[in-house]
Amino acid sequence: MMKQLFESSQLFGSNAPFIEELYENYLDNPDSVSDEWRSYFDSMQNLPGAGRDVAHYPIINAFAEMAKRGPVRTVVDAGNNQKQVSVLQLINAHRFLGTRWAQLDPLKRTERPEIHELELSHYGFTEADLNETFNTGSFHGLPSDQATLREILDAVRQTYCGSIGAEYMYMTDISEKRWIQARLEPTRGRPSFDAAKQRRILERLTAAETMERYLHTKYVGQKRFSLEGGESTIVAMDELIRVAGSKGVAEIVIGMAHRGRLNVLVNTLGKSPSMLFSEFEGKAVSDLSAGDVKYHMGFSSDVMTSGGPVHLTLAFNPSHLEIVNPVVEGSVYARQTRRGANGKAEVIPVLIHGDAAVAGQGVNQEMLNFAQTRGYGTGGTIHIVVNNQIGFTTSDPRDYRSSLYCTDIFKMGESPIFHVNGDDPEAVAFVMGLAVEYRQEFKKDVVVDIVCYRKLGHNEADEPMVTQPLMYKKIAKHPGTRKLYADKLVQLGTVKAEEPEQFIKDYRAALDKGELLTNPVLSDFKRQFSQDWGPYVNKKYTDKCDSKVPMAELKRLSQSLTTTPDGFTLHPRVQKIIDDRKAMGEGKLPLDWGMGENLAYASLVVQGFGIRLSGEDVGRGTFFHRHAALHDQNRDQWHDGTYYPLQNIRDGQAPFYCYDSVLSEEAVLAFEYGYATAEPNQLVIWEAQFGDFANGAQVVMDQFISSGEAKWGRQCGLVMMLPHGYEGQGPEHSSARIERYMQLCAEMNMEVCIPSGPSQIFHLLRRQALRKLRKPLVIITPKSLLRHKDAVSSLEDLSKGTFETVIGEVDELDVNKVKRVVVCSGKIYYELLAHRRANDIKDIAIVRLEQLYPFPADAFKAEVNKYPNAKEVVWCQEEPRNQGVWYWLASRHHLDSALGDKHKFLLVSRPAAASPAVGYYAKHNAQQKAVIENAFGEIKA
Repeated sequence: MMKQLFESSQLFGSNAPFIEELYENYLDNPDSVSDEWRSYFDSMQNLPGAGRDVAHYPIINAFAEMAKRGPVRTVVDAGNNQKQVSVLQLINAHRFLGTRWAQLDPLKRTERPEIHELELSHYGFTEADLNETFNTGSFHGLPSDQATLREILDAVRQTYCGSIGAEYMYMTDISEKRWIQARLEPTRGRPSFDAAKQRRILERLTAAETMERYLHTKYVGQKRFSLEGGESTIVAMDELIRVAGSKGVAEIVIGMAHRGRLNVLVNTLGKSPSMLFSEFEGKAVSDLSAGDVKYHMGFSSDVMTSGGPVHLTLAFNPSHLEIVNPVVEGSVYARQTRRGANGKAEVIPVLIHGDAAVAGQGVNQEMLNFAQTRGYGTGGTIHIVVNNQIGFTTSDPRDYRSSLYCTDIFKMGESPIFHVNGDDPEAVAFVMGLAVEYRQEFKKDVVVDIVCYRKLGHNEADEPMVTQPLMYKKIAKHPGTRKLYADKLVQLGTVKAEEPEQFIKDYRAALDKGELLTNPVLSDFKRQFSQDWGPYVNKKYTDKCDSKVPMAELKRLSQSLTTTPDGFTLHPRVQKIIDDRKAMGEGKLPLDWGMGENLAYASLVVQGFGIRLSGEDVGRGTFFHRHAALHDQNRDQWHDGTYYPLQNIRDGQAPFYCYDSVLSEEAVLAFEYGYATAEPNQLVIWEAQFGDFANGAQVVMDQFISSGEAKWGRQCGLVMMLPHGYEGQGPEHSSARIERYMQLCAEMNMEVCIPSGPSQIFHLLRRQALRKLRKPLVIITPKSLLRHKDAVSSLEDLSKGTFETVIGEVDELDVNKVKRVVVCSGKIYYELLAHRRANDIKDIAIVRLEQLYPFPADAFKAEVNKYPNAKEVVWCQEEPRNQGVWYWLASRHHLDSALGDKHKFLLVSRPAAASPAVGYYAKHNAQQKAVIENAFGEIKA
């Protein structure tokens, strides 16, 4: 085949696109081409310069070498062969690098960089060559595959160096690149819209600009984080929704920070201006205990498109900029799951970024890393960057990023990136439609980078001239995107000369009435897949919950949990665990923690409650205890080598999802929060590999989990499992930093529990799902207790018991002789109990506090009052004095009321320390021994 092709006179004619594609197939998979071609392409990799510069596409180097070497019989001479190769090089150089010359900046502040690969002279062309005809290869932007060099040059520069700068040639999937070329190149990046579409674009620009100027004069000096300079964002959102609706999208969930948020709320989602004005005037619009500023608020509505109604949701967001992004992804994933097989096509996430934040916030890297994984991938996100070329007060790229473009981070996922000049709203609309179509076709992320500017300061009280004097001199002279586009349409005759001004007057008149000029919102529309939160409203912690499961049912569940498919080979250690669990289910062995936890899940899925469990290594369990995922020792995981017993408990059961997450805390926890806020009917659990590692997700806990309901009214039943316990593993593998969660507790916003046995985790998990209350639950889980001989339960504890917020003395003590009550939580209880028994101590009782918040004052008081002669109540903790639960307990008034004046409240702990734990094992043992002994010795107040 190759020999015949070499001898063909058409090698650089109509066969050029074929060879290009052949080589790209080779790059993707060498085995996909014939042996002859593979051998030849292998040799091409060693040519001088091959692959060193993306502009010198390796196949073009191959063409060049072939032209030099022969034997090649052609109807043209070798010089023309070389020119043809150079033409193909020129085309691909523009595909790779044309964006560097694209006219993207409305302020025109920078000179065009010197890029030799985009110059004719780089390839040896002169003016005399401009009228010579060449083959256009795979380029789509000309009427035929033959054109003059002048026509080719004009076409590639119009396509790749105009108002749109496209980056996509780094993508490895050839079909995706061809798809983009087939849509971008024929239009040459210049959309052709009819008069009706142009008038709508002008109307959207007018709405965006007029609302900002209206607020600027009506509410002088108030922060609103204006969109002025980036008004084309509203055009982009309008086009996104219209195209998405026509492609079968039924829901769009939007995440964005504060810049332009008010504009999006009113002009995209249709929030009533009168409602916004009330917020500006400081009037409470809800009875939330805290509420939030107006530019953090969310909203939802339904709008009509040519494809039917589309539900829009703007997620609530704090000022942590990009942190809302994985929250949106989690919410979208839950909505997609609810819709079934077509979910990823019907629900899409849209994230609006700032240029400095998108490059600067690490949570984006974490999110992009899980974008295509099984448990977190949402089938592609549409990213819009409002690129006003300034990060707060920094507009010099040398100071706020290291990459060429702020969007370079998206290349890690091979997402196409369309840079577009914000002063060309038609180009903005064009690439937005292209982005939606790409997402729906390939189920991958896509980026639209709207290069614009910020007319005002960071906020309306900021003076930008202080730090950007030259930039803002240009901005002051800029007439505005709306004015430029209006003038263009007047010149074209699309609108009359007086109409643009009338558009403004009409919009202002509507704002004066507190109404929208055009109201796209569908009132009283009932969505098929909407989630009813009504049953979960106004529920209380004191609501009773029967978490028991009948004995016969427990045994049936145990049998399903310990049954594996025929021929499924377990690791010997895992087989021993499964065999033991089988005996536990038959009542022959006491239950350990792993069995108690798995029985809770099994009992819930057969009752119709779905389970979603995620985190690092949750299938097996960090401490080799869970084994919710079983692995065949003779098969790969992706070839039916993994079996989930909890997915096979009973026909018709609710789903059980178990995903080992990427190595991330912040983005994954934010994702699970978003999922839980959209799905109250599932028990959603995130487990940290070690409780210490949750530190990396602290912003999620502070801004969403602990305060989301107080600020935004967002209910969430998310469970966080945080392994905790001082076992000599050093500073980063000991403490879940319980003190931080206790500091966040207020207004009954969440629960914090430290269960100490299998029956406790069983009833606690069931209580979380069965109660209609949807509050976050933080569970401080054990490590060594997972297999502790005394930390066990019986089947009767599961069939007859409940979750105990306080557990009293288990030994038979004379209550009248007890002089001290030691109160503790977690692992240290078993060490205290062992020490007391070993030393035959009879006058000190031990009480376990299993629920820290809400503090079980009545149960605690009742337990302490069992001992009438006990004058001392000691809180014993493993953590240093300045950490753990001590300060929270000691400072709470309800503890005083529970103890009264007759008790002295004392502390036993490690000394105050800067680090959570020591790293020397011998020192750890000495400290632990001292804590245990001090709990029974003389304590200095």
